Amino acid sequence: MTIARRLQDYIEREGIAYDTVPHHRTATTSQSAQAAHIPGSRLAKTVVVHHEMGYVLAVVPSTHRIELSTLQDVVDRRLGLASEEEVCALFSDCDEGAAPPVGMAYDVPVILDESLGRVSDVYFEAGDHRTLVHVTGPNFLSLMKDAQVARISHPH
Repeated sequence: MTIARRLQDYIEREGIAYDTVPHHRTATTSQSAQAAHIPGSRLAKTVVVHHEMGYVLAVVPSTHRIELSTLQDVVDRRLGLASEEEVCALFSDCDEGAAPPVGMAYDVPVILDESLGRVSDVYFEAGDHRTLVHVTGPNFLSLMKDAQVARISHPH
């Protein structure tokens, strides 16, 4: 797989220019950034959280850690990390642990860390552990047009 079908369909429907960056198989976003020779601050990491009404994606730079209490305040719900089974069900066309941040392609709301709104280029998981999608910062914000933007993370 290079790019998950639902993700690719959504990006193309939105008319967003992108390219893919292949790399050797990795297990974490920081390893993906190293393998693809890109700054971790430009790699968007997706964390799937659940609440009593459903799910939300928290999207932060791979160099950051989510502030769960802040995220709970933004969403105004009690949150917990989604299980691997829940993530696999939501992102059925993706490899386990390789969920892309484009929640709109999967009908999942997104909370975007404000720091990702200020980068010139953004990379993110394409749905497997060997490919990143690369878009310009403005195109990333277009893909995230329905996302709520807040400060939900800090560098680790």
